[in-house]
Amino acid sequence: MPRKYFTLAEANRTLPLVKRIVADIVALHPQWRDLVARYELVAAQAKPDRGEPPEQIELRRQVDAVAHQINDYLLELQQIGCVFKGFEQGLVDFYGKLDGKEIFWCWKVGEDRIEHWHELEAGYAGRQPVPEVVRG
Repeated sequence: MPRKYFTLAEANRTLPLVKRIVADIVALHPQWRDLVARYELVAAQAKPDRGEPPEQIELRRQVDAVAHQINDYLLELQQIGCVFKGFEQGLVDFYGKLDGKEIFWCWKVGEDRIEHWHELEAGYAGRQPVPEVVRG
């Protein structure tokens, strides 16, 4: 899929949809993590010579189902043209251009609008406020 570049205004216009998708991802991720931990615990206690116990099979099914839901949401974000960067903070980057160079417009859960950017390789630690002139 070709890379989509957003102006700051375009990226902010997608936020209502992006916020809903990311809220679903962030809500599902702890559930998935808990299911994986429970599965690993049951699997560690299982007797290999007896095959998988029903509880382990059911937990694996649940892990797969939640993972599938999360992957569907991640695919939606990809189709919009943004890049999901983190389950813990709900980070999303949008490709953009600033002063002629490729950058990411950077948003995270809890922010009303995109007010930060960073260079492609800088990551979240390199976040900088969007220049006033760009905000318009």
